[in-house]
Amino acid sequence: MNKVWEKFVSEESGQGMVEYGLILALIAVVVIAVLGGLGKKVQSTFQSVDEAMPSK
Repeated sequence: MNKVWEKFVSEESGQGMVEYGLILALIAVVVIAVLGGLGKKVQSTFQSVDEAMPSK
């Protein structure tokens, strides 16, 4: 049992995948935050264009 535990603890092959996963999650959070901030500006731009167009 000790040999199995030692092998499990010293195993590092999955470490790189975990790091890539964390980086991907961080990028996703940043993208969501940026899009959330820009969403209001884009909405107000479309609204002002809509108001400037003549209605039928």
